[in-house]
Amino acid sequence: MTDVTAGGVSAEGRKWATICHLSALVGLLGNGIGFLLGPLIVWLWKRDTDPYIEEQGREAVNFQITMFIAALISGVLSIIVIGFFLLGIVALLMIIFPIMAGIKADKGEHYRYPLTIRFLK
Repeated sequence: MTDVTAGGVSAEGRKWATICHLSALVGLLGNGIGFLLGPLIVWLWKRDTDPYIEEQGREAVNFQITMFIAALISGVLSIIVIGFFLLGIVALLMIIFPIMAGIKADKGEHYRYPLTIRFLK
């Protein structure tokens, strides 16, 4: 018998959705674009196995694309002082929101990142 939460999400779905969200944190330590590649790779690899993984992976990828664009804009705005402040905010969001999403995914809850442009629908 598979472990299923009240929301009907399998243990396997919860595990991979959590990995998808948290892989962005591991990617932050890497080559500078790993924060986007981690969730993208997990999502592309596992999205056809469970609808929960597909949904949460898409959310994670959309958020990371949005944060990448925000970081680029903040970098350009670093010419004036406001960009450094914005980069700090973007960095905090890139750490805090994936942790929150990973915790929710582990519980089988559907998480939608705030401040996210939904590129993938």
